Amino acid sequence: MRDVAVVGVGMTKFGEIWDKSLRDLYVEAALGAIENSGVDHIDSMIVGCMSGGLFVGQEHLGSMLADYLGIKNLPASRVESACASGGLAFRHALIEVASGMSDIVMASGVEKMNDISGDGATYALATAADQEYEVFHGATFPGLYALMAVAHIEKYGTTRDMLAAVAVKNHDNGALNPNAQYPFKITMDTVKSSVMIADPLRILDCSPITDGAAAVILTTVDIAKKLGKPYVKITGSGHATDTIALHSRDDMTTIASATVAADKAFKMAGKTIKDVDFAEVHDCFTIAEIMVMESLGLYAPGKAGEAVLKGETALDGKFPINTSGGLKSKGHPVGATGVAQIVEIYKQLTGQAENGRQLKSNPKVGLAQNMGGSGGSSLVHILEVA
Repeated sequence: MRDVAVVGVGMTKFGEIWDKSLRDLYVEAALGAIENSGVDHIDSMIVGCMSGGLFVGQEHLGSMLADYLGIKNLPASRVESACASGGLAFRHALIEVASGMSDIVMASGVEKMNDISGDGATYALATAADQEYEVFHGATFPGLYALMAVAHIEKYGTTRDMLAAVAVKNHDNGALNPNAQYPFKITMDTVKSSVMIADPLRILDCSPITDGAAAVILTTVDIAKKLGKPYVKITGSGHATDTIALHSRDDMTTIASATVAADKAFKMAGKTIKDVDFAEVHDCFTIAEIMVMESLGLYAPGKAGEAVLKGETALDGKFPINTSGGLKSKGHPVGATGVAQIVEIYKQLTGQAENGRQLKSNPKVGLAQNMGGSGGSSLVHILEVA
């Protein structure tokens, strides 16, 4: 396989974007990535989108988005893996360039989630869970992650403060991100007194409903060098699934798909978690960040929450996590989230993170973990300074 690099990124503001359509958001991010990379064409594009049909009534996104991007006859396709759709788009773009099928590919993601009612959004998101055994009986994703949180609390003694600390830390980071949906700081007391959604998860434990798009340009390392722009190498990629329903899992306190995907990515990169300097992980709920930290092998089971409380995952900690603000503060337009994680990894590795968010540790290796549903699918990618 050929060595592959990320050579340019583009991203919209995340939030409730009332004056732009799905196609407007996509084109803004895509043109930003193309301009940032300096390429004069793309050979194909892959779009991650969880459910354009349910959110805005639009399917056939490959054709529609290539059309509005203004590139005639472009090979364009849409992939879906629930909230991991963006990560899957990135993996497919990597495979296409590495295999030699294309030289320059755009991996992208988009979702427009606020154009329907809250009930409609809840219904659309619930399609990523088991319809017959979970959703039919009233389970929503806050409810499913609440079950996981209760199991973690019962097994390891995880505390309310540990959950709150994840939210506080990510809002601290998101306050520095110009694209974040909620760029403001919060306190432990604010989190713990916010509205209860599904015990023990409160509203400030939950990622928001978000509109937004992100795009990155992948090409060979040889082409990246000729472009003369900052680039980072993709050295590891892992993809795995797990049972879609929680009741079928051996252990609800871990994300097995993340563990397997990470193992594959580390093997491909020839590295371990000890070689990684920072990570963007899928914190759709505060308990998810804690569980993913343990599932990646960064901390032993039951030890991640304490590490967050101690500040070990803060910007100035020994292993920063979600320097972008994560899904919690940056926002979670489900199809775009995995690509937005790559945008942040790229910025940190090339020294371009804005507003004092840039890590002072001079990071060389970053990891992105994106997952769908309650962990029914997971993507892990490792990127390195060239």
